[in-house]
Amino acid sequence: MSGGARPLPEVPGIPCDTEGPAFRAPWQAQAFAMTVALHERGLFTWPEWAQALARCIAAAPALPGEDAGDAYYRQWLAALEEMVADKGASSTTELRRFQHAWDRAADRTPHGQPIELRPADFED
Repeated sequence: MSGGARPLPEVPGIPCDTEGPAFRAPWQAQAFAMTVALHERGLFTWPEWAQALARCIAAAPALPGEDAGDAYYRQWLAALEEMVADKGASSTTELRRFQHAWDRAADRTPHGQPIELRPADFED
């Protein structure tokens, strides 16, 4: 992290390489970045985050055959969604609504093309 950003506290279990956190997919980096940004804006403390992440890891351990890094970021995203809802920054209902809209948009988008949300993506 550059630009004078504060160093992150130790995050146990996070997949890393010699330069820091390692990501296998863009969504993993985005989930990580959103978590850091929300922490920096004061939505939650690192101890609160660690507790939420630990709960999600315990509740949804790695699936048989699942890559450890993929499992970790799946759990990370679940903890982020939980934290955002618990802190009132969004609701579980709103998060699910956007998840379904993105799924619909991704389903119709050819591989390699940008995904664009449309109003119809939010309809039930």
